[in-house]
Amino acid sequence: MSREQLAVQRARKSFQTGKSKPLEYRIHQLKSLLRFITERRRDIADAVKKDLGKSANGTELFETLGLEGEIKLAIGKLAEWAAPRPVEKNLLTISDEVYVQPEPLGVVLIIGAWNYPWVLTLQPLVAAIAAGNAAIIKPSEVSSNSSKVMEELLPQYLDKDLFPVVTGGVSETQELLKQRFDHVFYTGSSSVGRIVMEAAARHLTPVTLELGGKSPCYIDKNCDISMACRRITWGKFVNCGQTCIAPDFVLCEPSIQSRVVEEIKKCIKEFYTENPETFEDYGRIINQHHFKRLMGLMEGSTVAVGGGSNESQCYIAPTVLQDVTGESKVMKEEIFGPLLPIITVSGVDEAIQFINEREKPLVLYVFSNNNKLIKRVIAETSSGALLANDCLVHFTVSALPFGGVGNSGMGCYHGLHGFNQLSHLRSCLIMQLKMEAFNNMRYPPHTDKKLGWARFFLLKQLNVGRLRRMALLAALAGLAAFVVQK
Repeated sequence: MSREQLAVQRARKSFQTGKSKPLEYRIHQLKSLLRFITERRRDIADAVKKDLGKSANGTELFETLGLEGEIKLAIGKLAEWAAPRPVEKNLLTISDEVYVQPEPLGVVLIIGAWNYPWVLTLQPLVAAIAAGNAAIIKPSEVSSNSSKVMEELLPQYLDKDLFPVVTGGVSETQELLKQRFDHVFYTGSSSVGRIVMEAAARHLTPVTLELGGKSPCYIDKNCDISMACRRITWGKFVNCGQTCIAPDFVLCEPSIQSRVVEEIKKCIKEFYTENPETFEDYGRIINQHHFKRLMGLMEGSTVAVGGGSNESQCYIAPTVLQDVTGESKVMKEEIFGPLLPIITVSGVDEAIQFINEREKPLVLYVFSNNNKLIKRVIAETSSGALLANDCLVHFTVSALPFGGVGNSGMGCYHGLHGFNQLSHLRSCLIMQLKMEAFNNMRYPPHTDKKLGWARFFLLKQLNVGRLRRMALLAALAGLAAFVVQK
């Protein structure tokens, strides 16, 4: 029996004891995970530095702070999230108990990503623990240092049977995917997402796929171009452009293209100095393979800003490409690096057409002072999310579901949305063994009279909350009348 199969079997056996279901136990595990992040902050930062060249401050800002917030939210809200959720009744069930009860799915497989190896692996784990599941944690082998630290240190804090860390490469992941899970949560590329979904389908296992795609960024010529470019520069070049929700390309009118280039150039200098290669907060490409892939994507495009590189250091400067077309090499795949192509369009009409002719992106960015234009882009396009006048920050809002649509993924998480995603929302109806006159309409013979009564009782929905408010108002009115008479 393989190591992967043994880990899954142990997790399922442990889950079947019911150990993970009590809210007290879930909260204990969440607090242990929070303690891991707090106590091992230095180990995490050192691993990310080795993997991606990211500074300790950058790791805290983009990895651990968000995780801490997500865990604290889950701890504070868990009792509310896990409680039965009353629903509207019809007349037939007016005296009965009707509600939705969240329950754990079982054993979840979480396959993490290398670009943010901690937050994109452990944030789904927060949802899995909160929902009462067991989870197999598979960090990406590409971020090998983070994977090693996770394997060595996380079991010191979490239940080793319920939440084992399984490391390895493609063969180990393939072996895991042969096992039966109750949910698979994958973050990564669309090509691997298809493989994950195909493997899960053999067991009829549901999946959450957090993928990527080419997220467009439209700049309205009448907006504050300087401010727009400042925010785009930050969103694009954070983590050396290796962010699934980074602006992939800019759409703007020809009349502002040179201004956009100059403003981004100024912002790159402000953020990363004259020489980003020596600047602490500018990272590196994850490995030689992706370095060569990115250098190849620049072929055939005009470099307007940057373009410098150092293969031995996996360094590529923040780069802006201009006069790019939809047929350029850099537009054939998700960039996932510090290259920002600019494509000129005649206006918002052509921008919307350009976006809609391609796969649905994970996020669509629009910069404009015109609220009607923003609302039009929302109404006439489709994407996992839409963010106007900033980049990336929607990821930090736990009340917003984070996820893609179509080629950019399926399913969502963060906060309550993650809890729901990794729960079965079970329908519960507890009827009484009395008042059979109401139920009699269901039994044969089915006469016209019975059908008429059934139509009335089954189709008439009751808003219980409204009925309570009306009853309260009636009681208050009666009390007021009584007081007046006295």
